Amino acid sequence: MTTTGIVLLIAAAIIVIAVFAWYILREQRSRRLRSRFGPEYDDVLRHYGDRPRAEHALAGREKRMEKIHIRPLSHEEHERFGEQWHNVQARFVDDPPGSIHDADQLVCEVMRARGYPMSEFDRRVDDLSVDHPLVVRNYRLAHEIAESHDKGQASTEDLRQALVYYRDLFDDLLEAHVSGHKGMRR
Repeated sequence: MTTTGIVLLIAAAIIVIAVFAWYILREQRSRRLRSRFGPEYDDVLRHYGDRPRAEHALAGREKRMEKIHIRPLSHEEHERFGEQWHNVQARFVDDPPGSIHDADQLVCEVMRARGYPMSEFDRRVDDLSVDHPLVVRNYRLAHEIAESHDKGQASTEDLRQALVYYRDLFDDLLEAHVSGHKGMRR
């Protein structure tokens, strides 16, 4: 075999090894993102239509949230927010729409207290999905129901379900540490 042949063989081997390494790293990244984001991974994949774009978006969310200090609530804040939530739930019987509005406001107040950026709704959802991927879908659904109610298209049962969805996120925000996740409840 000539020197040129050996060089070409070595170059081909290096290319094959590089492609294999790239593939392995890509699969590891996919598994890590799927594990971290759970059902949110699938939602983002459906939204973007292809895996590279979806994973780029999810990695971007992680990178953005790395720069933001999310803090745990103090005992006093935890107690105060818990009492406020109790009042929101109690209000539902007499004023379901008002209760839903208050639930949304309280969730936002807890997010603000924890240090989440409070930009437009879609950005808030993206940010929450990094630390609370198992309940962020519920937050979206609650928001959709509240918007439907504003258009006169939501029943009292829909509003009850929205309150349950808000409660799921509220509980997760109050009790979960940034690395801990709870399951979805219905």
